[in-house]
Amino acid sequence: MATLLLRLAAPLQAWGSGSKFNIRNTEREPTKSGVVGMIAAAMGIQRNDDQKLLEPICSLKFGVRVDREGTLLKDFHMVHEYKNGKVKDSHLTERYYLSDAVFLAAFESDSREYLESIVKALNNPVYPLFLGRRSCPPTLPVVIGISDEPLIESLRTAEPLTKNYKSRRIVYEADSGTVVQDVPVSFSQLHRIHEYRFKKEEMLTAEEHDPMAEL
Repeated sequence: MATLLLRLAAPLQAWGSGSKFNIRNTEREPTKSGVVGMIAAAMGIQRNDDQKLLEPICSLKFGVRVDREGTLLKDFHMVHEYKNGKVKDSHLTERYYLSDAVFLAAFESDSREYLESIVKALNNPVYPLFLGRRSCPPTLPVVIGISDEPLIESLRTAEPLTKNYKSRRIVYEADSGTVVQDVPVSFSQLHRIHEYRFKKEEMLTAEEHDPMAEL
């Protein structure tokens, strides 16, 4: 058993799961679909490639530790529809982002060798990496390393990515819990398909320092 640990941090991130029409939302933490998409891009998998190429990544157990929640921002974009080279129609869209958030993402596998192949791809990506949207490139480093502990233990014990935290959330894939439609089968823009998974959440509280303990 091994767990790949990734640092997902940037000025802006956007992890949409149910966006439609003119409103593009974001979840409070990275989605499995979004991080799988980042890894697929690093490996050179294209949107219209055979769906089976995504299966090895999607089969990995996924979890996230929220080291800094970030601030929710709303931006406005004007989208134009063209016909015969002229603007036919315009739409004002709302797009939501997380500002200055920091996450520890993790994938568990029985094959350390496969996780090492992901590390190699992320360090030498075929396509640019982004955190949910193309306008959100990550800050470096993305790869922290591979832990010999299972997913949940790795998320609980890995070194904090930020300082002065009082509590942190862990959101992880489980056999029961809240149902989310967050497992990508196809990223094709013509026919996107996402299946369901379960997730659970727990809180980690920082131990308070007792200045009298050593006296």
